[in-house]
Amino acid sequence: QVQLVESGGGLVQAGGSLRLSCAASGRTFSRSAMGWFRQAPGKEREFVAAIRWSDGSTYYRDSVKGRFTISKDNAKNTVYLQMNSLAPEDTAVYYCAADSQTPRYSSSGYHRNEQSYDYWGVGTQVTVSS
Repeated sequence: QVQLVESGGGLVQAGGSLRLSCAASGRTFSRSAMGWFRQAPGKEREFVAAIRWSDGSTYYRDSVKGRFTISKDNAKNTVYLQMNSLAPEDTAVYYCAADSQTPRYSSSGYHRNEQSYDYWGVGTQVTVSS
């Protein structure tokens, strides 16, 4: 089976930074995309960022553009989310996700859709104080 384990969450002041990591373990699997989603209390889970595995193309929700950067390390089977200029509205549980497709072209819409993903981590809490 495949497990995704997030780390790096915590409590930071507004304007601060955190780097989240998501390490895949278990059986070897193919993927075309990995992404980050988040869910704040009382709200639906929403897309944050994603990366196409084959060529590293990246996708972001508008509210994090210029502040967050998604990246990957193929050798470590790990994806990262560097979060800068954090604000209280970024407070949420952050979830890592991976699909199970062979590397291929896929659209921005595919990457932004949580239904595209097959494997999910249990989440890591990010809290930004004002």
